[in-house]
Amino acid sequence: MKNVDLILAKALRGERLTVEDGVVLFESDEIEKLGDTANRIMHKWHPEPVTTFVIGRNINYTNVCDTYCKFCAFYRAPGSPEGYVLSDETIFRKIQETLDVAGTEILMQGGTNPDLPFTYYLDLLRGIKERFPSITMHSFSPAEILKMQEVTGGLELQEVIRQLHAAGLDSLPGGGAEILDDRTRRKISRKKGSWTDWMQVMETAHSIGMSTTGTMVIGFGETLEERVLHMERIRAAQDRTRQAGHATPGFLAFIPWTFQPDNTNMSKTEKAAPEEYLKTLAISRIFLDNIPNFQASWVTMGPEIGKLTLSYGCNDFGSTMIEENVVSAAGTTHKVNIGSTLSLIREAGKIPAQRNTRYEILRTFEDDSAVEKDFVMQN
Repeated sequence: MKNVDLILAKALRGERLTVEDGVVLFESDEIEKLGDTANRIMHKWHPEPVTTFVIGRNINYTNVCDTYCKFCAFYRAPGSPEGYVLSDETIFRKIQETLDVAGTEILMQGGTNPDLPFTYYLDLLRGIKERFPSITMHSFSPAEILKMQEVTGGLELQEVIRQLHAAGLDSLPGGGAEILDDRTRRKISRKKGSWTDWMQVMETAHSIGMSTTGTMVIGFGETLEERVLHMERIRAAQDRTRQAGHATPGFLAFIPWTFQPDNTNMSKTEKAAPEEYLKTLAISRIFLDNIPNFQASWVTMGPEIGKLTLSYGCNDFGSTMIEENVVSAAGTTHKVNIGSTLSLIREAGKIPAQRNTRYEILRTFEDDSAVEKDFVMQN
């Protein structure tokens, strides 16, 4: 077996790790050593002691879904009396409330609703941008995009994404990646499509100039090699985007988190421990040498573990998540407001800074700043 120290030294020299290297790191129990290396690599990307966050809101516009993932506690089948589609006016109100607290990002996601025509999404996006031109729509998972393509009855994927982009969709979140390996995907969601379907959506978005984020969910019973293959496939796609010279940075960020089994059809699955999450995060930062930003998953792990991520390779605390329903449906309800976000980042020895979806810093909050106090009081 390769020595962990040799692999970490290789990464610190800027040499690319192999899948075999990644598996060896996962087999190691030297979590603090992995975290230290991940943190040193993070500092190469982000030398300043700044941790960013975005003020955003999740709007789950529908819970009707015909994909029937075993791990999801949020969806309702078509025809269910508990199914819903939010009215446009409700969505507009939620966006205005986000802007009222200096929010900049809307993460709008729902189920794969077979009853919504493609024009629904185009009209909704146009309506949002007409009323709120400054808001960034970081919305719709690849599974939703593929459902939109299906209901068009024949449009090419690139044309679907092009029309969404023109209507007001700014970037794509990485939801639905789960584990990018078909053995695990077939086990947890037979109708969700292959890992190549997910990747095709992302690379098509890159090809027309849109940025995306990558995600990974651990704890489905996947093998360690499948976790590393997931990362390798993200890394390879990022290489292809850059080699093609598309006018986009491709995957702007990577966000791993843990499966939350409560209230799902996989409720007997044991939750991944915080140590396993931190190890996965650190290895992700070490392995994915072409993605600049790594985001904490305090929504699933809680604020204190979220704070620890800032010494395990994360440079970003994610969204303040004014609203969140999907993870909450699985019994995980960790919440932080803007004031506690600033406190947690500062307790980790970092300077908090609000960013936008493109990871551009909008404002930095130094200690005892009058501007900061004003901001927290208003929000």
